[in-house]
Formats: sequence, C-alpha cells, structure tokens
Amino acid sequence: MSVALLVGAIPSPPENAIGIGPLQLRAYGLAIAFGVLVGVWVAQRRWAARGGNPADISYLATWSVIAGLLGARAYHVLTDYHRFQGRWLHAFAVWEGGLGIPGGLLAGVVTGVVLARRRGLPAAQLLDVVAPAIPLAQAIGRLGNWFNQELFGRPTDLPWGLRIDVAHRPDGYERFATFHPTFLYEALWNLALAGLLVLYERRRPGAAPGTLFALYVGGYGLGRLWVEALRIDDATRIAGLRVNIWVSLLAIAASIVALAVLHRRQRRRAASPTNDDEPHLAAS
Repeated sequence: MSVALLVGAIPSPPENAIGIGPLQLRAYGLAIAFGVLVGVWVAQRRWAARGGNPADISYLATWSVIAGLLGARAYHVLTDYHRFQGRWLHAFAVWEGGLGIPGGLLAGVVTGVVLARRRGLPAAQLLDVVAPAIPLAQAIGRLGNWFNQELFGRPTDLPWGLRIDVAHRPDGYERFATFHPTFLYEALWNLALAGLLVLYERRRPGAAPGTLFALYVGGYGLGRLWVEALRIDDATRIAGLRVNIWVSLLAIAASIVALAVLHRRQRRRAASPTNDDEPHLAAS
C-alpha cells in the first residue's frame, strides 16, 4: 500500500454531474460558468473603481466568453486531433471536457480588444482591469477537471496525491492509485498570481497601461510550464515536448517583449509628453 493511502489522499468525486429530474448538469460546465461569473463580477468592480461603467464589462465579457469557449475548444481539437479521428462529432461534445485555455485566452482577448476599441474604450486599461480576474476565474474553472478525473500528473505518494479510479487511469499506470493533482496546482498558482497582480498594481500605480496584463501572461505561462511538465495525459508533441510547453514558452517570451516595449514607451512619454493613442479613465 502506498504512503499516500496510509497518510491520506484527495478523493475523486463519485459523480461528475448533478441530476435535477431528467436534466443532468455537468460539474465541469458548472465550474467554468461559476468561474466566469466571479471573474466578471471582479472585473466590474475594478472597472467601476476606475470610473468606468460596469455595463462595459458585461458587454465585452458576453462576447469575449463566447469567443473564448469557441477558441478553447478549437485549440483542444487542433492540438489533440488524433483523439477525434474517426469520431469527429465528439469535437462538439464540450461537456465531455477538453477546452484549451491558450486558445480561449487568445480568442477572448482579441475579441474584447476589438470591441473595446470600437466603443472608444481604453483597451490597455481594460486588459489591466481583467488581468487579476482572469486567473481567478481559471482557478475556479479548473475544479471541473477534478470532477472529470482528468488532467492529473505523475503517480505520487505525497499526502495530497489524488485518488483516481481505475477506469480513468492512463494505459501503463493502472497499478498506481494516487497521482499529482496538477489541475489543483494550476488553480493554486492562478490564485497566487491574481493576488500578486493586485499587490503589484497597488505598489506600482504609475505602471504603463497594459503592464499588469503582460505580467499575467508571463506569470500564467511560467506556472503552466512546470505544471504541464508533470502531466501524463496523451498530448501532441513537437521536438519531444508537449505543445502546451511550447505555448507556455511563447507566452513568457511575449510577456518579456511586451513589458520591455511598454517600459520604453513610458520612458519616452515621460521625457516628451504626447497624447496617448487611446482614451484614459482616471484611476481611483
């Protein structure tokens, strides 16, 4: 018997859905929905604190979330296309799990920025407003993986190892009972990231617009990098590395470049003040 089973381990839920009469509500979808609601609520409060209209967040979030879900599913299907060969209709079965966060973020952010500019809203400030709200929403949504018994890591004897039913264990790992709860690691990382972003914002109120969001991208990429390295689920690889590891490295690099560009622009504006490219709201 493993040490984890002797000391204790995180149990997996016996069911992944809540039945209300003939209706089955998937815990995976409920976790994502609750995460979105909390994230939007936080973003609304942050935007209102800057003098903005919370209705702006509601409008942008509606379309960004829709685009994000489509982008997340498309990313999952494209990067794990081998899972759908011969069963392409399952590509639309979102309730079975399978949303790629990188694709969702890209689609959602691009949609939000485009719509914000069309409404004459300061896109960079809005990105900073939602920067802590996004990882908070992600942390809540990650709990859906717990109910689905998916996206866990290597076998472990640590006390917080996750018990996985035999039916959900990957081929070759049937004899192991407890695994690294990588989705929980990512959720905790995201919560810490959200807190650090708020702390940074309070200590550096004069940071260039867009800085907070760039820090989020880099911070999330860094966390996803080590979490992804622990996972054992089947995944498409490039040069021996999981696709999401490459995407995480790209996110970190993009964050560093963005921070350097924003810092340089801010120094130039401080030396020679000019009109900004987009409107600003006064921070409270």
